[in-house]
Amino acid sequence: MSLLSDAPDLLEAEPPGSPARTPLDGPAPRAPRPVAAVAGTLSLRLLTVNIHKGFSGLNRRFVLHELRDAVRRVGADVVFLQEVQGSHRHHARRWSDYPGTLHAEFMADEIWPQYAYGRNAVYPHGDHGNAVLSKFPIVAQANHDVSVQGPERRGLLHCALALPPLGRTLHVVCVHLGLREGHRRRQIERLLALIASEVPADAPLVVAGDFNDWRERAHAGLQAADLVEVHASAHGRAARSFPAGFPLLPLDRIYVRGVLGHLPLPLPRHPWARLSDHAPLAAEVRL
Repeated sequence: MSLLSDAPDLLEAEPPGSPARTPLDGPAPRAPRPVAAVAGTLSLRLLTVNIHKGFSGLNRRFVLHELRDAVRRVGADVVFLQEVQGSHRHHARRWSDYPGTLHAEFMADEIWPQYAYGRNAVYPHGDHGNAVLSKFPIVAQANHDVSVQGPERRGLLHCALALPPLGRTLHVVCVHLGLREGHRRRQIERLLALIASEVPADAPLVVAGDFNDWRERAHAGLQAADLVEVHASAHGRAARSFPAGFPLLPLDRIYVRGVLGHLPLPLPRHPWARLSDHAPLAAEVRL
């Protein structure tokens, strides 16, 4: 049964004065488990995490194999990844366990039959970008370059997922925005333009990823497009996700639109706090 099916009260926000939550405040969610479809609805588990190109927070260890194990244990149906390495010749020579494939393909292996990779940054020795892993068919994908100026390369990876149990299409956008507020403001405008032009108004939509929005100023524009942030809706403010070892800043988000219900899922502090500089966020939605 869906975690949401008989708990509508869990969708009400806590009073604004409640302490800010981190996404690592609870036990591991049950699973992996099959996608749940009940009485014409579908329950999906979502996960977003900036994987820091497969390295621990201070770049001391290559931890992509541990990251893959941790992501698998969440049992997510759709995974949003940022800072995913496409290739890196120097790292491949230095680390004996460095994958010989795209990191998105390595992460998806055997669990998520579909993946999409959007290359944002290209340099002489490699490239990196965003990725979406899906248990559902990816029927369309497009990577949108939203870089503003300077060396930062940022992108929005938009995928359309077929949901055979419902006969509907779920639109997802994996986001990685800039460090400067002025850049983020312009990138949010481009995100909203993408949604307006490419996502039908009646289609379910998830926008998730690393917004770098520690002042929580992205909410207003996204709320105007009827997007609701899952953790802010439940707890009165966005979850703190950075740095992973002691989360202080709410950089990462899961926004939804056109869903029947949504619920944030707590994750265990171990092993996530030592696998990246960002903590992951997880949620369950009902369509």
